[in-house]
Order: sequence, then structure tokens, then C-alpha cells
Amino acid sequence: MAKTHTHSCTSGNPTIPRILLGAELRRLRTAAGIARDAAGYAIRGSGSKISRMELGRIGFKPRDVADLLTLYGVHDDADRDPLLALTAQANAQSWWRSFADVVPGWFEAYLGMEDSASVIRCYQTRLVPGLLQTEDYARAVIGLGNPLADPAEIERRVALRMNRTGLLHRPHPPKLWAVIDESVLRHRPGDHDATMHAQIQHLLKLSRLPHVTIQVVPTGRSPRYADAGASPFSILRFSEAALPDIVYLEQLTSATYLDKTEDLDVYTTVMDQLCLDAVPAADSVRFLVR
Repeated sequence: MAKTHTHSCTSGNPTIPRILLGAELRRLRTAAGIARDAAGYAIRGSGSKISRMELGRIGFKPRDVADLLTLYGVHDDADRDPLLALTAQANAQSWWRSFADVVPGWFEAYLGMEDSASVIRCYQTRLVPGLLQTEDYARAVIGLGNPLADPAEIERRVALRMNRTGLLHRPHPPKLWAVIDESVLRHRPGDHDATMHAQIQHLLKLSRLPHVTIQVVPTGRSPRYADAGASPFSILRFSEAALPDIVYLEQLTSATYLDKTEDLDVYTTVMDQLCLDAVPAADSVRFLVR
């Protein structure tokens, strides 16, 4: 049986344990030659429930996992115990659960992945990446992006975004590599010059952190692929070897998650090209100062 690591998952973040546990249950079911419908019947559920479990989309009842392991022929406690321990992690309460009123379902998965990633690479053409925003800048852009929201909801959304930025200041933070168009720095949300000035100062401060790299693509030095109409995107990598990289594409009211090899190859190539087209990191700092 494949060895399952449970210690590296972020505490209070069920996303990665769910994906790992689901993938292992799928591997065991396939190896046992058992159909999804038959597995669903064994736990008083359906084939579609098994599918959602295997994709890490829902929580896991310990009894269901125990019954499935028995069905799949996993009887040795040495093999069962790590997976049952992973079940407890998969049902942990996430820190963003307290923000359920302002976290849409399509964004919840991203929060879990961002919180667990070891490397985050992102490209932005319109706004400073969320993890690099100041509170005032976040308040301005969230207000513009949510014109129907009342002030209390805006403040909840700002608090959520500021909570996310805390991962850059953890004892073992992810490596963040951000490539941003110069137009991002020229755009003043709500025409607040002071807000943008403070935001650029904040970018300079963050760029001094050893795990943060910021590169600027100057106007007129358009990335070679830009004519293809590519939009902002992020690539997340995880320390767990069993997890593929994820490409995240966000729209106003939904998001797309890509993990197929052919998609990853395209976006990784584009990101590498962007880093080559952008001003080198040291020069980007001087660009921000100027």
C-alpha cells in the first residue's frame, strides 16, 4: 500500500487531507476492482457520493472510511490507522469557516489550496495580487468589485483578505513569485493617490522578504503571449508528492481549476516566459522606488 503522509498538512485546513484521502480511496477501490455504485451501496450512499469523496469535495464520516477500507481488503491496522487519522484532518474546521457569509463555494477550494501551497506563482494585469494588498487598497478594490454590498459586508471581505495575507508571515511560509503589469501600479482604485502610494511602499517592504519575489512587466514591453488574450492566473504547487500543481483562473462570480498535464505545461511555459519578459527582481525593486 502507498505510504500516506499526514503530518505535512496545514493544521485547521481540511482541503489537502480531503484530496489526499480521496485519491487514496480511489486507488484502493480501483485496485480492488470495485465499481463506484457498489462502493456507494456498501456505505448506504450512491456512486456519485463516492465520486465526490474521491475528488475531495466533501467531508468523510469515519464509519464510511472504515467500511470502505474493509470492502477494499485493507484489514491491517498499520495500513488503516494513517488513513483514519487523515479522516480526522479532512473533517477539521477551516479558519475561513467563520467567514462563510462572504466566501462563495467556488472560492472556498482556492482558500484551502492557497493555505497549503509551498509555492504560489501569479500573474496580474489589473490589480495587486490579493496576498500583497494593504488594507486600504483591499477596501478600495473590494468596494469597486462589490457595488451592491453594504459597508459591513465590505469590511468582512477586507478582514478575510487580510487574514489570507498572514500566510506570508508564518514560520514556514510559501514561496510567492508575483509578476505584475506596470498598469497595475498606475491604476489608482477610486482615484486615491495616497492609497496607491502606501500600496507601492508595502510592495517594497514585502519584496525584502526572502520568500517573496516581485517582478514588473513595463508598459510597452508586452509579454509575447499577451496577444492571445490570456488573463490573470495563479499556479499553486504543494509539498505533498501525490498532489499535482493547480492552475487557478478567477472570474467575477466563478473560478476554474486546471490540473491536467497539458494545461499545466501551457501555463507553466507562459509563466516562465513572463518572468523572462519582466524586469528582473532587483531591477523591479528600483522600478517600484522610482
